[in-house]
Amino acid sequence: MADDGMKRANSGGPAPLFVLSFRHRDELTRIAEAAGWQPIAARRTLNAESRFVASGASVAVIDARGALDEGLEAARALADPVEANAAALLVLVSRNDGAALDQFHADGATHFLVSPFSDRQFVQAVQFAERHAERVGGGQRERRAQGVDTGRRASWRWQPGSPDVELSPLLARRMGLGGEEAQRITLMELFRKLDPDGRRAARGAIDRVITTGQPTAFAHADGAGARVAHHLRIEGEAGGVLGVTETIQPRFSSALPARDPMTGLRDGRALRVWVQEQLDMKAEPTLLLLAVSRFDAINAAFGRATGDTALQAAARRIERIVAADAKSRFVARVAGAQFAIALSAPAGLEEGRFLAGQLVEALARPFMCGDHVITLGSRAGVVACEAGDDAAALLRRASAALAEAKAAEAGPIRVLKIGAQGESALGNRLEIDLRKALDQDEIEILFQPQVSITSGRIIGVEALARWQHPDLGELGAVTLFSVAERSDYVTQLSDHVQRKAITAAAHWPQALANLRLSVNITAADIVRPGFAAQFLELVQESAFDRGRLTVEVTESGLIEDLNAAAHLLASLREGGLRVAIDDFGTGYSSLAYLKALPLDYLKIDKRLSEDITGSPRDRVVVRSVIDMARSLGLGVIAEGVETQEQLDLLAQEGCTVYQGFLCSPPVGLNELMGLVAARPGR
Repeated sequence: MADDGMKRANSGGPAPLFVLSFRHRDELTRIAEAAGWQPIAARRTLNAESRFVASGASVAVIDARGALDEGLEAARALADPVEANAAALLVLVSRNDGAALDQFHADGATHFLVSPFSDRQFVQAVQFAERHAERVGGGQRERRAQGVDTGRRASWRWQPGSPDVELSPLLARRMGLGGEEAQRITLMELFRKLDPDGRRAARGAIDRVITTGQPTAFAHADGAGARVAHHLRIEGEAGGVLGVTETIQPRFSSALPARDPMTGLRDGRALRVWVQEQLDMKAEPTLLLLAVSRFDAINAAFGRATGDTALQAAARRIERIVAADAKSRFVARVAGAQFAIALSAPAGLEEGRFLAGQLVEALARPFMCGDHVITLGSRAGVVACEAGDDAAALLRRASAALAEAKAAEAGPIRVLKIGAQGESALGNRLEIDLRKALDQDEIEILFQPQVSITSGRIIGVEALARWQHPDLGELGAVTLFSVAERSDYVTQLSDHVQRKAITAAAHWPQALANLRLSVNITAADIVRPGFAAQFLELVQESAFDRGRLTVEVTESGLIEDLNAAAHLLASLREGGLRVAIDDFGTGYSSLAYLKALPLDYLKIDKRLSEDITGSPRDRVVVRSVIDMARSLGLGVIAEGVETQEQLDLLAQEGCTVYQGFLCSPPVGLNELMGLVAARPGR
């Protein structure tokens, strides 16, 4: 073990090793240092990503012994920067936590070690991890190691008994002493540059390292608002103290921006600082939040590496379109697959809307990731600055706009005009307005055709609610039921929509007499006592043919109470109705309830219909769903079909009925009659 350490020390300085240990930091620091590494050790996850990147280490060690939850959180935080820097991630776990290794692996760990283990076994595990990083990163590891010689780092040396401290050139420059040579100041001068808490921590750490000979550390705030750690160890036979400094919580400003290690874009903290600086200058920025979709499916189908490559490619495409500069435009990755673009005045909502359209269109074009062609989708929310906004308020309203864009059935972009409120802020008003709309019968029913793929004939329709709000315009079923759920009014809304749809269909003209009608029932309906009897009575009163009526229930509604769902659906089928699962593929998609429930149809969610034009693996997923449904004796209806290419591929895989904008959006009675007449079949 000593020989290994000598080899590292003679190769241009000890190689850095990043260690995050919640219970055993000092112990691991001692072992690593004795083996010849320069440990950069921490006890908390705070800023772990940026600290790891700044360390230049080729291996990150996460010690989850006795702190499993914290260890898993740290692994998720470090996985992206570790992979982006061609490094390795070694996790240490307690024997009783061995079952968590699968989760660590899923979160990005490359190596593991289960306690109890000896010092030598830990060193060997790190060496194996180093070898992995060297092979993955080629010459990167060697360049990183050469760049972290303590002579080139912000470090200081002090010989006990001496009044002076020697500062490395880098630390001297940071302290404003200038020059390219090492500088000397007195120990008291060094202490005076620390805050009172920092001085106490420094004296305690120096006493510990001298008394025990074991590495230790202390931290303090500097005058610029950053937080700095000093990693101490005994150096050489003379017993000198070496302190290597590390900024663990940097001061963020537009002059020193924080970077996202995965994409190289600015991060969320830097965005908030930039926005606040614009507000302080009365620049009134416009903010665009963009969410890129389908990464979970890509990771599952092709692996995390392909997903990360697609995310990085998306970031580059966003950068090219935005053409950011420090003064007028700012681009950041704020979380996961979510990006922010801030525009300073005089840019406003119209420029923000136009840019959002450009980005959504650009991200819809395929990406080439290795051997795979990846298609992505995106949604955007755009807001402008209002009087009294701070950065947090502007971001909250942008998040509300993005949430509405994700929920919207039409259009991927939601723009909140100045003075407008997000859906969450409009909640109270909409609840009151919805009650009035129900009382005054203002909720309309539209019908979206369901088309036989083989004949091209319209064979049925799904009833969908629409509300023409006097101020907000047309609101769809998603918004309607969301508002109703918040106000505990969902039962009344569900009854209203079901009754109005069935009554309208019962009075259809002869030209529509053969169409099937599908109506939705909610999770709240499933658990209502006596709902099946009430619903069948409604159908009986309307005189609508039960054999032409299908009830649709979403996966989420089934999962909430599977036994209640099975009992209800059985009662409805016994009453002569047919039953379908709606939006299949968005929830748990459990084979157990597909086999257990009395079903007639399975409706493929629109996202699966979109996926079928993606990679061959996407088609395999859709094909499997269709084959599974047919093997269970279920009919298959594909929702959200918008292109002829989607329809052709769905037909090839055995789907028999489709619904979507390729045929028609939801329409009223007169438009429906025209569509039926125009599609007599073939």
